[in-house]
Amino acid sequence: MMGGMSKPINPADWKPRFPILADSTYLVTHSLGAMPEGVFGTLEAYAKQWATRGVRSWSEGWWSAPMDVGNVVAKLLNAPEGSVVMHQNVSMIQSIIASCFDFQGKRNKVVYTDQNFPTVMYVWEGLRDRGARIVNVPTPSSGPYAGIGVPTEQLLEAIDEETLVVPISHVCFKSSYLQDAKAICKRAREVGAIVILDTYQALGTVPVDVQELDVDIVVGGSVKWLCGGPGAGYLYVKPELAARLEPKITGWAAHAEPFAFEQGQQRYSTNMMRFLNGSPAVPSLLAATVGYEIVLEAGVENIRAHSVSLTEGLRENLLERGFRIPCPEDPAQRGGTLTVGLNEDENGPAFVAALEDRGILVDHRPGAGVRVSPHFYTDAAELAVFADHMSNLRETRAWTDYLSKAAAY
Repeated sequence: MMGGMSKPINPADWKPRFPILADSTYLVTHSLGAMPEGVFGTLEAYAKQWATRGVRSWSEGWWSAPMDVGNVVAKLLNAPEGSVVMHQNVSMIQSIIASCFDFQGKRNKVVYTDQNFPTVMYVWEGLRDRGARIVNVPTPSSGPYAGIGVPTEQLLEAIDEETLVVPISHVCFKSSYLQDAKAICKRAREVGAIVILDTYQALGTVPVDVQELDVDIVVGGSVKWLCGGPGAGYLYVKPELAARLEPKITGWAAHAEPFAFEQGQQRYSTNMMRFLNGSPAVPSLLAATVGYEIVLEAGVENIRAHSVSLTEGLRENLLERGFRIPCPEDPAQRGGTLTVGLNEDENGPAFVAALEDRGILVDHRPGAGVRVSPHFYTDAAELAVFADHMSNLRETRAWTDYLSKAAAY
């Protein structure tokens, strides 16, 4: 088990550790996780270190922070120590990894689905002029997967002997569709392709075991289920693969001897520092660690069981009220978020603004609906109140009072 004893989650045990929960029903973790109270002390300690230790701080934890913090994330991934390094965000990580590949040969296909988060697609689309052939597998327009995700078999068929890399979302951000990462990794190994698994919408609420999946590369960030805030992205690379990759997007922090200040061609570090570029964003990494440690304490498997129980109860409640739920019915195929579909004449951002005015924080995505995400600090009573408000807003059309405010959402 990756962190925490096997124990049912009691939200009352965790609520006091997240200040925003004192006056909000926080159901927007899929966008930004609640901040742990311990972040105050961590950032104060960072400021005091900078103030009193000055330049000596680099040798007292700042320089090694990408690897030190990466080792905490490694526990969440069941990854070997030293196989995870920290960055600022997934866009940068994807670009760094993409710069390792040569697209001039016959094996130059990049395969993913239209459910990927757009930033990932922007990175790979930008490589067409370097020879990359992009295969964007479309979501079916009809049938059980309509608007939800690409069936596993359809995606596997697109991964062939000419595929170089498969940058794929573990959980799709609009529909919460949990893709079969193990099957995707297996197919990629059969044809010699590399999988880059984006676990941004998974890690912290869905167990991820890189060794059990036998996945090549995992990327993600701390903003959501890990409650780590912005500025802390993580990169795992299978050790035997890491030693062979040489990023062209690089910098002095990736050098084997960065303080030798050698000129000329990059001479890569022999460890995961080889994937770095410039100086690390130390305060963001330190702040994020507080969230990681709380998630480890709670236990991801425990969080997953709690999440499934809550989302199943909410899904049934909303369906009975006449709402459409454009997410997988089977919780085994669903991440931690539920998307609530609205009628064509209803305005999603106005619903979000109205709910905020009632102390409930959610969000909306075009072409999907209102997204709601209970976490280990959420209880069933909060979701029942959310469902009541959704029905009330629909029946009274009170959401129309928020149309002018909706532009901000």
